[in-house]
Amino acid sequence: MHVGNPEAALAIATIMRETGGSGVQSHVATLRRHVAGTRRPSALVTPFSSGSPLVAPVFGVRRLVERVDGDSGVWWYRRWHGHYLAQALRESLSSAPSPAVIYAQCPVAADAALRVRSNEPVVMAVHFNISQADEWVDKGQIRRDGSLYHSIRRFEVEVLSRLDGLVHVSEFMRSVLEERIPAVRDVPSQVIPNCVGLSPRPTTPPTRDLVTVGSLEPRKNHGYLLEVLALAAARGHRYTLTVVGDGPDRGFLRSRARALGVDDLVHFAGHQHDVPAVLARHRLYCHVSRMESFGIAVAEAMAVGLPVLAAPVGGVPEVVRALGADGTWPLDRASEAAERLVRLMSDPSRRARMGRVARTTAQERFSSEVQVPRLLQFLDMVRAGHGSTRPRPHR
Repeated sequence: MHVGNPEAALAIATIMRETGGSGVQSHVATLRRHVAGTRRPSALVTPFSSGSPLVAPVFGVRRLVERVDGDSGVWWYRRWHGHYLAQALRESLSSAPSPAVIYAQCPVAADAALRVRSNEPVVMAVHFNISQADEWVDKGQIRRDGSLYHSIRRFEVEVLSRLDGLVHVSEFMRSVLEERIPAVRDVPSQVIPNCVGLSPRPTTPPTRDLVTVGSLEPRKNHGYLLEVLALAAARGHRYTLTVVGDGPDRGFLRSRARALGVDDLVHFAGHQHDVPAVLARHRLYCHVSRMESFGIAVAEAMAVGLPVLAAPVGGVPEVVRALGADGTWPLDRASEAAERLVRLMSDPSRRARMGRVARTTAQERFSSEVQVPRLLQFLDMVRAGHGSTRPRPHR
């Protein structure tokens, strides 16, 4: 890897494992597949890349710590994932010609990169929702307005202000972040939506009705979707629902489905390695998350050609804009949401029309063929300006 190469080599830094059910992991996987088809050198660096025999036992201790105190468990997670990621990056940078750009996937990864880099610029993707502190609160693992909450938000101010570049996945997150941390307005940035792969159109008819994708945690709001499903069933419209993903709310949601009398309609599929293939077996994608910086699962469903019903929160309206009012439903009026669901499921021609628009939108706006070149071009621009006067932010 030569720093002088006009195309910057890429080191993707993340505290997450290589595979899993998160939108960040999906973004990284899609990016790596696209880059693998080019001549640009790239590498994925995670805490598990360090090779240290202490990684597993140190990470395992977190389970004991969080039983005593949730804040301490989150602190442990962030502290040691950042430590071992920094170690892995240091090893990677010293054992081979240096990559020209470090592309970090969260503030903890960005901090690790800033601590160990030599001359590599560090660019971070803004995947988090408002703040990682708020995400931990939404998971029920730290206290809002507790000391760790404020510590994480201060950490983000300090780290993001030192970055060489920022990739905002939506205009929503750009505006939120610049209002919360005014210093990032001086960091070169660009709004580049998360990319998705385009799967072949399904060749067989769908076998199930509704599908949703997301970790089983409070922010994803699956309990509300079960309520909407039950209201539709009470009106004589019993739709099957597949829930892709796993998490701490799994037991609660199973119990909730039984209490609502729809447990025979709901299939909890857990993590799936080929999400597009699962999506393609359904008639409609439903999303009820309370907040999304972008909504990559929604874009993935659109890429398969599924019509979408999604709550207009965060960056989601930017994803479903082409579908108009037909593509949204409320989060605070379950009866109205059920009515919209029944109307759409009772109108196959409308669903087909929405599916065509969704597929075209995904192809033109969110496909890896469109967005990965934009991302790489921005990374090259940041590298070209690194070490000299910062280029003006590009949006």
